[in-house]
Amino acid sequence: MNKITSIGLGVVLSVAVGSAQIVTWNVDKAHSHVKFNVSHLVIAEVEGRFKDFDATLTNSKEDFTDAQLVATIKVASIDTDNESRDKHLRSADFLDAEKHPEIIFKSTSFEKAGKDTYKIKGDLTIRGNTKPVILEAKYNGTVTDPWGNTKVAFKATTAISRFDFGTVWDKKIATGGLVAGETVNITLFFEGTRAK
Repeated sequence: MNKITSIGLGVVLSVAVGSAQIVTWNVDKAHSHVKFNVSHLVIAEVEGRFKDFDATLTNSKEDFTDAQLVATIKVASIDTDNESRDKHLRSADFLDAEKHPEIIFKSTSFEKAGKDTYKIKGDLTIRGNTKPVILEAKYNGTVTDPWGNTKVAFKATTAISRFDFGTVWDKKIATGGLVAGETVNITLFFEGTRAK
């Protein structure tokens, strides 16, 4: 291969790589959710969700290994079907919604773990405290709905220590266990619509 041909091929490859199409998926809030559960009095569980959130997924590779996920959750939208408890969770004892109105997750990598599974590493910010977390995610597929919209879906789970993020309320029962457990299990279901 002569020098001119090599240069030409290099230019073509550079243009091809540089022109990879970035796809944006906007969350379909009607078909997505952010849920959590935590132990109560050691022997039971409380479940809840956040009703107000936004999320965007972008990628250029079909296997999503270069994907980036950004999610923002409005703390004040917490809902455990008990207004008194929700008010306490919004207070400075827990999420301190007045001073820290948003929970933010930004992915740093989207690693393939199996055929349809991923480890999504990223930074989670709660109450102004940012910690690395790993989401165990499953790719549920991509389809076209009856109205011509392209949809993608992922389900992801993780568990965090709420103490790591400054929610240090630690009232105990007589046996020494926590009224509200330390570990919070989080489930995210993302259904995204491809931006046109």
